[in-house]
Amino acid sequence: MMRFLLTLAIAIGYTAFHFNDGNPGNAFTSSSVTDQQNVNYADEQAIRKAFENQSSNLQVEGSGRVIKILQDDTRAPRHQRFVLKLDNGITLLVAHNIDLAKRINNLKVGDAVSFKGEYEWNKKGGVLHWTHLDPQGSHAAGWLRHNGQTYQ
Repeated sequence: MMRFLLTLAIAIGYTAFHFNDGNPGNAFTSSSVTDQQNVNYADEQAIRKAFENQSSNLQVEGSGRVIKILQDDTRAPRHQRFVLKLDNGITLLVAHNIDLAKRINNLKVGDAVSFKGEYEWNKKGGVLHWTHLDPQGSHAAGWLRHNGQTYQ
C-alpha cells in the first residue's frame, strides 16, 4: 500500500508539473513569500539540499505561499492538489490525501500554508505528501496549517 501511495504521489507530481511549456526550470511565477508562518530556516535549507541532491523520502516541515490550485485527483485515494512556493524559490506540489484528512475548502492563490510531510524530488521542486495521520501508525504523521486550522 505504501509503495502504491508513493507511486501515486510521484505520478501526480509528474503530471501536474508537466502541464506547462516544457521549461525545465520553475514553471510557476509568483512574488516571494513575505510573511512566514513559523518557518524554520534549517528546514527550508533541508528542502533546498534535498532538491539539489535529488533526494526523496524525507520528512520536512516549512511553509510557503499558494501559487496554483489544481483540480483534485478524484481517483481513490483522492488528493487535494496545489502548488506552494517557498521563500527559497523551491516549488512543491502538495498532494493532500482527502480520503484520510479534511480538505482545505477555502484555499486561495496567495494564501500562506505551513506543512509537515514527506518530500519527493522532481525537477520542478518536489512533491509533498503524507500530510495526514497514518491510520496504520507506521508512518510519521504530517499536517497542513491554513488560517490557524490544522488539517491532518
